[in-house]
Amino acid sequence: MAANEQLAMLVQPDRVHRSVYADPAIFELELERIFGRAWLVLGHESQLPRAGDYFTTRMGREPVVVVRQDSGDIGVLVNRCAHRGSMVCAEGRGNAERFVCPYHGWSYDRSGALKVVPFASGYPQGATSQLRLKPVPRIARYRGFIFASLAADGPDLEEFLGPAKASFDDLVDRAPGGELEIAGGVFKHGYNGNWKLMLENHLDGAHPAYVHASSVAVARNAPEPGRPGEEHYYDIAVRQMRQNGAPDAVWEGTGMWTTPRGHGFMGDYHDDDRLVAGLGNPAFDEYRRLLAQQVGERRADQILRVTLWNTIVYPNCSFMSQFRQLRIIHPVAVDRSVVYTYSFRMKHAPAQMFRDTVAFANVVNGTGSWVLTDDLEVYERIQHGLSSGALDWVYIGRGYGRDVDEADGTRRGATGTSEVFIRAQMRAWLDYMTRDA
Repeated sequence: MAANEQLAMLVQPDRVHRSVYADPAIFELELERIFGRAWLVLGHESQLPRAGDYFTTRMGREPVVVVRQDSGDIGVLVNRCAHRGSMVCAEGRGNAERFVCPYHGWSYDRSGALKVVPFASGYPQGATSQLRLKPVPRIARYRGFIFASLAADGPDLEEFLGPAKASFDDLVDRAPGGELEIAGGVFKHGYNGNWKLMLENHLDGAHPAYVHASSVAVARNAPEPGRPGEEHYYDIAVRQMRQNGAPDAVWEGTGMWTTPRGHGFMGDYHDDDRLVAGLGNPAFDEYRRLLAQQVGERRADQILRVTLWNTIVYPNCSFMSQFRQLRIIHPVAVDRSVVYTYSFRMKHAPAQMFRDTVAFANVVNGTGSWVLTDDLEVYERIQHGLSSGALDWVYIGRGYGRDVDEADGTRRGATGTSEVFIRAQMRAWLDYMTRDA
């Protein structure tokens, strides 16, 4: 096991050793010290409307079941039978009164208590009385989002989130009545690269003009998008790719904030007149009317003027509040990651708003899209490059020395293309990896 002193040498103020991305031994330590300690985003309470509703996911390498219990509380149980270790619940979602192991029929209730043991007389008296599905020690919710931690102790959720709470507030406040629900299923994809690459890319304002250059060129020569209320799916792609080709000055003027725990968010770029269903669109106008009906004209204006964009909740989540998209990264191996993508529906907004959310997901975040395919190609090229021993260091010095500490505890990059977000993630990485248990 790597000593803390050796780990500390891998992260310098403006550079990171390639082994942080490419060493299998370090990856194993990350599963223990980062994914085994941090609060992880698991999902949203709308996935569990009734008692017995459940979905499966992973916390690092631990398979878990997230379930609405009979009390109405949400529980998170390790998906492993106490007998011979089989997963008791197949991957997916559903409703269950009991979780029954497919191997020998051991049966557990929604709280994880063991209820039925076939051939019970074969075991010593009392031997199975303390066996159960292991509960994850800490569970908390913020604005409907479900978090859990495999560590018994540590900062509470609000302390962990800190200023990043504002991004969740933005996402929920935009929904009339504050009611959001995950809808349309979950889209899953994998890539052959380290889990950190996605989190870094989603706050990188310098890459779109290069990674997406061919798509930007096509979009610039495409017919003009339809008028408000008459857009098609391809119009959404054209709009987004033209934004990716914005002049350097636009990206430099984008706001970039980070927090001490590695979270980060962008702002000051995408505002409501750039949205797929934006100002002048009949669906958006009706949506705004409904929002104002709930919170008043002044508050509606305040909500819609917030220009937060991509948000990273370190170490496993990325979301876009204005487009109602959320992605959770699952580390599989040092060079293999799986991503779950969710779309949110505002329950009391016009149906067209959700249609545009799904359209955005398909043409921007899908594996057949103009955007994600480029990113996945780059992730794999990076991983191949970092597997080479010819160069040891990754340079993350853009904007270094010009970051500004702000009164709310955030640190802001000097420009929108500063690599302050990678430096913040690496400071958090080092803290998790070298902190005493």
